[in-house]
Amino acid sequence: MDDAIHLTYPISPDDFTRAGEASSDVKRKLKQMGVNPEAIRKVAIAMYEGEINMVIHAKGGEIRVDITPEKIIMVLDDVGPGIPNVELAMQAGYSTAPDEVRSLGFGAGMGLPNMKKYTDSMDIETTIGVGTKITMVVNI
Repeated sequence: MDDAIHLTYPISPDDFTRAGEASSDVKRKLKQMGVNPEAIRKVAIAMYEGEINMVIHAKGGEIRVDITPEKIIMVLDDVGPGIPNVELAMQAGYSTAPDEVRSLGFGAGMGLPNMKKYTDSMDIETTIGVGTKITMVVNI
């Protein structure tokens, strides 16, 4: 792992059949690179949660992943409604997911709390009516 590796994944809104493909691909690539299993696990969980949030709440967007010898940086950039109250959204169990999403087994309100729990740092930039950009870092 000499230089940084840059990966980009487009995320489609409301596409639950493909949700999770980006995090699965990153997990597979990290395994091939010999990254330690604990870091892979953290990246896979945090990125999957973010990916599902983008499918549920945003009108699409993209995930950019930079892999360096020291860390994995995931930037989730969506064109969604924005998060009106980040502090409230960070509370376990708080969800704005509609009932049809909940009936699919998603929207339990653990996305953002799990993203924070499984990363070494997480930053949320959100603008109402414009979108949300979440940057997560997992140290290797």
